[in-house]
Amino acid sequence: MNAEISTLDSKVIARGKQFFDSISGEAPSVFNKGWWTGKVMDWSMKNEDFKVQMFRFVDVLPYLNTSESLSRHIEEYFAGEDSNIPDVLKWGASKTGFGGGLVAKVLNKTIRSNIEGMARQFIIGQQSKEAVKGIRKLRKDGFAFVLDLLGEATVSHEEADAYREGYLEVLDAIEKEYKKWDALDASGDLDWGHAPKINVAVKPSAFYSQSKPVDLEGTVQGMMDSIEPVYKKIMDMGGFMCIDMEALKYKEPTVEMFKRFRKKYPDYPHLGIVFQAYLRSVDDDVSGLISWAREENLPISIRLVKGAYWDSETVIAKQNDWPVPVWTRKPESDMAFERVSKKILENHDICHFACASHNIRTISSVMEAASELNVPEDRYEFQVLYGMAEPVRKGLRNVAKRVRLYCPYGDLIPGMAYLVRRLLENTANESFLKQTFADEADISRLLENPEITLKRELDANPPKERPELPEGKLPKFINYPPADFTIKEQRESFPASIAKIRQGLGKRYPLYIGGQEIVTEDTLDSYNPADTSEIIGSVCQAGVAEVDKAVATAKEAYLQWRDVEPKERAQYLLKASQYLKDNIYDLCALQVLEVGKQWDQAQADIGEAIDFMEYYAREMIRLGDPRRMGNAPGEYAQYFYQGKGVAAVIAPWNFPLAISVGMVSAAIVCGCPVVYKPAGISSAVGYGIVEMFKAAGLPDGVFNYCPGRGSVMGDHLVDHPDVAVIAFTGSMEVGLRIQERAAKVHPGQEQCKKVIAEMGGKNGIIIDDDADLDEAVLGVLYAAFGFQGQKCSACSRVIVLDSIYDRFIHRLKEAAASIKLGPAEDPTNYMGPVVDKAAQKNVLEYCKIAEEEGSVVIKHEAPAEYLEKGCYAPLLVVEGITKDHRIAQEEVFGPVLSVMRAKDFDEALDIANSTRFALTGAVYSRSPKHLEKATRDFRVGNLYLNKPSVGALVERHSFGGFKMSGVGSKSGGPDYLLQFMDPRLVCENTMRRGFAPISDDDDWVA
Repeated sequence: MNAEISTLDSKVIARGKQFFDSISGEAPSVFNKGWWTGKVMDWSMKNEDFKVQMFRFVDVLPYLNTSESLSRHIEEYFAGEDSNIPDVLKWGASKTGFGGGLVAKVLNKTIRSNIEGMARQFIIGQQSKEAVKGIRKLRKDGFAFVLDLLGEATVSHEEADAYREGYLEVLDAIEKEYKKWDALDASGDLDWGHAPKINVAVKPSAFYSQSKPVDLEGTVQGMMDSIEPVYKKIMDMGGFMCIDMEALKYKEPTVEMFKRFRKKYPDYPHLGIVFQAYLRSVDDDVSGLISWAREENLPISIRLVKGAYWDSETVIAKQNDWPVPVWTRKPESDMAFERVSKKILENHDICHFACASHNIRTISSVMEAASELNVPEDRYEFQVLYGMAEPVRKGLRNVAKRVRLYCPYGDLIPGMAYLVRRLLENTANESFLKQTFADEADISRLLENPEITLKRELDANPPKERPELPEGKLPKFINYPPADFTIKEQRESFPASIAKIRQGLGKRYPLYIGGQEIVTEDTLDSYNPADTSEIIGSVCQAGVAEVDKAVATAKEAYLQWRDVEPKERAQYLLKASQYLKDNIYDLCALQVLEVGKQWDQAQADIGEAIDFMEYYAREMIRLGDPRRMGNAPGEYAQYFYQGKGVAAVIAPWNFPLAISVGMVSAAIVCGCPVVYKPAGISSAVGYGIVEMFKAAGLPDGVFNYCPGRGSVMGDHLVDHPDVAVIAFTGSMEVGLRIQERAAKVHPGQEQCKKVIAEMGGKNGIIIDDDADLDEAVLGVLYAAFGFQGQKCSACSRVIVLDSIYDRFIHRLKEAAASIKLGPAEDPTNYMGPVVDKAAQKNVLEYCKIAEEEGSVVIKHEAPAEYLEKGCYAPLLVVEGITKDHRIAQEEVFGPVLSVMRAKDFDEALDIANSTRFALTGAVYSRSPKHLEKATRDFRVGNLYLNKPSVGALVERHSFGGFKMSGVGSKSGGPDYLLQFMDPRLVCENTMRRGFAPISDDDDWVA
């Protein structure tokens, strides 16, 4: 039988009205203004500023372990003069420093107690004994339960193991008494005559700390191995396990794990999985699993929810310029829920359904569809959240009988994250509970078919159409999207391209000067750092003669290239950008093999190269139009630019395409032909720029590829009298040498040389006493050991406040011990080899210094089979380091992290600023005052607050430092191109015989 929702609408509405009548006069306790929680909810719904501050304060509260820290945060969050918050709380907060501390202590205790009480409203218990007591009470009231252990963020195997043990502990407690429980509304051992009394929900990513979408197989297996003991315990107790759906990045491994468990234990049917109606893919997801179940002839169970991560999924997608994966209007999610519910109910013979919603319209729709389809009562049930929607659950209990409460249990620290999600859910304008019980919206609107609601909303607020761009005008610059490894095609493209590139390894790479390939006798082999016997290619090396030829060729090209219209020069960059987009996976594969970049790191490198060209093309068009200076009548003054001349670009190996293309493309679009010297160990990647500009049709001589040994031709290139600009990225020592040599004028030299040098850093991350350690530990780990720490922006010092030091250092140690080391081409591995044997030798020498100056926290080596073949260095973390130690002052450029202790935030800033470098830094803190202070006093070129010190994006995070970190403007920023150009001004007298034409912008008389 078919049950179209639209044809059932009258019945749905009638049932909904009956439901509302049955709960008339009742309201969820969360909205009861007679209680502190109700007051807070009321304030939050009326005032967005208060809502943001309150929820952030709730988030940080568990970390405020002293009266001083609690008092300070209350004042910072609520006592600001401009804070638009209720007077009663503002008054209380502003008094926390008065009364000799007595008033403060009383107020602090009251606020903490109230918030913890609010959290407990949504949590069935902090200890297993408390949880069992709460479950017993629920069952006495006629409700079944599904138990969920709080705490989703595990950063190490140790934490994942503890999470699993938490489940086993509460199951042991339940096991002691569940047989005493009477079945709900039935005789025998099963609730309602068909459902196990024990029902447990698990969040898969919390069981395996190394879960990541790029490593699908490893993630699935890691999750299964950790969850299986819990599942076996549940099966031994005759219980039901439901696998929760979390963030989108875990969806595919979660579904795959469900399938494998279901096939491994085919005779045990009590296993379910959650799907989220807010995902645009939900129809396909559910249909796909039902089809699989029929093919395998395995009964399944699906719990359908709206979804709890809408905000973060939307923000992440918008930040990365990915398609937004969720419905962006609430009625769309409601429509999807009703549509998918119907699909599940139509397949009730093989799929049990758990309808998880507080929305009375949704519930009524499911009940009417089930009735129309003659779905047996044992094939569906209803679920609501513990601590919310008490009237709804009571009404459901009276009507449907089969009501299960989703009951979180566990410590308050992870519980606060859950509490914030519940508060957001309750105070959102779209919240059904808010509309029903707080706003007292019209019932007919609440029960309206969501298709009608959507149409009304679209009519009132139609989507904004992007205006058509004028012909020839480029769209606004947007960063190239990073890899999204939830997409199967992207995951599969990397190994396919690696295999393809590997087939062509070992070829010779010639010089490329003036459009001609030049072969030299002197060559340098480039090898795979994970296996030094694998030769990537043999690269011809330029000597002095080849450098002279390249500079002469570029000088000759300059005379024409400088006069090419800026818009035309920009077009070459856009064509080159398209070449990179079209060949991105092959270009990534070459980086994986030649310099040992992980998949995501390689893709980010190519993406940044694309960004540089797209951004600089637009910047040159902006700067290319002459600008009138002044508006005096009778004269016309124009300000414009021309390229300085031949640019020598000396590039590093760590961002072999991105930084190379950034410097090269900036010079070229400004009218400066380039002599490009790539790093020797990444010259095969560097040759890709030759192919790129060939594809773009760049005129011969404008780009000249000139790899060579620095000891043979480096100084000669820098000293050459016809070189006008030197763009360099590399070590401080080489950068200073270049600046010194460039200052000397050589015979025949006609201009002062411009040096643009980015020279490295000794970057620190401060961990404040209130930092979110779930984020801080993973952020430091990524900043310090991503791409083996071989970034000028990498974190090499972490400065931790005393009060949080022990917790941070323990979690960091365990997180570092949990990651895998091995070849970068295997996405299982977090860290790979350093770039070559020389880098390996240098890092090992600094490891020795670090171990002598400090105490080893962890020294994590790659497996022996990799050490024999590749250039591996250990992941090393040392503590006991002070700002006077060498390891705290000298750039290592490898996976060595110094942990430094600070008594307070001021000392942490002093330590952070204590080196001669000033490139990047980061602060993890939830103190508004400390973040403000860091913004002012943490003096680096790029400062990141509550995110890692790495990962700069063109335009959004234009990159560069000062002090000994470099000279010149920030790359990827609005004034970078100016360094490659000389400004000119031409002023014309427009008056003839006393007559002057008057322009619209002249300063003329009225």
